[in-house]
Amino acid sequence: MPLNNVKNILVGFTEEADVPSAALAYGLSLAREAGAHATALSASVKLVLTHAVVSRMAAGLVAGENQRVRELAEAAAESARRQADLEGVPCTVESVQLRYAELVERFTALSRVHDLTVVDADPDVLTMDRTLIEQAIFSSGRPVIVVPHGVDTFRAGRIIVAWDGTPKAVRALNDALPFLRAAEQVELVSVTGEKDLAKTVPGAEIAPHLARHAINVNVVNLPAQQGDVAETLRNHANLTQADMVVMGAYAHSRLRQLVLGGVTQSLLNASPVPLFLSY
Repeated sequence: MPLNNVKNILVGFTEEADVPSAALAYGLSLAREAGAHATALSASVKLVLTHAVVSRMAAGLVAGENQRVRELAEAAAESARRQADLEGVPCTVESVQLRYAELVERFTALSRVHDLTVVDADPDVLTMDRTLIEQAIFSSGRPVIVVPHGVDTFRAGRIIVAWDGTPKAVRALNDALPFLRAAEQVELVSVTGEKDLAKTVPGAEIAPHLARHAINVNVVNLPAQQGDVAETLRNHANLTQADMVVMGAYAHSRLRQLVLGGVTQSLLNASPVPLFLSY
């Protein structure tokens, strides 16, 4: 079944010389499958000297590094253009080098005018890639697919929906309906034992909703392995050879919305399959 309602995909990546972007290959593969337009954004941070008085040597070093990074980003953008042409995917390619805050703002704005955003996974919470992930999740109002290294082809034959009956899980499930309709097998997985799910909507009650959308779903309850929901989901994804995990993203709002909740953080740090996240 075709991926209806997926017509405009943003792929954001920061390219390093020895680490090709999985998100780019995956995003173009998804665009081809969906018959969608892709926007490939090759992003790089512009270094800026903040002190009025700096040495000529320091200024030269910063200018040289900015030029080096800009050339890498432009080369990555050109590579993306060629790859899209080979895939037969209509694609708009943009290479930007902006100050950190401006780059985040530009990426977030682009995310808001696309159906979904595809980005590379990054286990390091202090990198630019992780910032782009978090901004896309919490500030765009759109779903995000986070692609682990080495996954370069879109597949959605088997999808796991992480279900705890909360509004965020509902949002993720409904955002993912085009993918669930196209899947051959969908599992609604509730992990028990980590928190009280007694007052939430059980998976069995959401199953008829999915059936009316022509989605056949199996409802599965799994005990949390050593109290670790993320590890339980990881193991189940490996065991069932899933192609994607759909889940709601959580944040610790007392600190900042961009401080991710434990399960979201753990899966972003290490997931065997792409994560479809909504907030």
